[in-house]
Amino acid sequence: MALDCVALLPVDAAGLLLSDQRGALQVASSSTEQVHLLELLQLQADEGPCPDCFRTSRQVAVPDLREVTDWPRFGAHTQAAGFRSVYALPLRLRAETIGALNLFGGRPGPLSADELRIAQALADVATTGILHERAVRHREVLAEQLQTALNIRVITEQAKGVLAERGRLDLAHTFDLLRGHARSNNHGTTTADSLLRPLPRHTTS
Repeated sequence: MALDCVALLPVDAAGLLLSDQRGALQVASSSTEQVHLLELLQLQADEGPCPDCFRTSRQVAVPDLREVTDWPRFGAHTQAAGFRSVYALPLRLRAETIGALNLFGGRPGPLSADELRIAQALADVATTGILHERAVRHREVLAEQLQTALNIRVITEQAKGVLAERGRLDLAHTFDLLRGHARSNNHGTTTADSLLRPLPRHTTS
């Protein structure tokens, strides 16, 4: 994604920040190690075009970094890295914003309206792909959780059947035995015979 932006637009570098499950931004990709460090700086200092873009879901355009005073640390480090302009575009789909795309230029000057439209289109395509991937991953995790729950249910029913047969107990009683063992032995193993064996009585002298 970052490299595609550099290839298709008159910018020298690009970076991508995505929100995690808690809604916090993380560096997802960058076209250079230098930009990766600048993206990390934005997150650590909580200042810069990407955090502002993510919070407002609106484009942030800075044709000349020398004229910006809102981000003193980011501005100084970005200019020291050789960049003179920066743009941030939201990764959004309807009301949901999941991150921001950062574009860095080595010379001051604005991107044209057509260039900004292309940049936003790239951000929109990336958003759709990322949300689709997250939805697929969520379905896979949910399916695994459901399968695990089903497996546990099958094993529990099998264990209840074995205990009921060997101990000539009703199923409700066998479930109480299993639950009692699970509560007192978090990760221990046992056998049907040990579960059915009466507990030793404590005597007092």
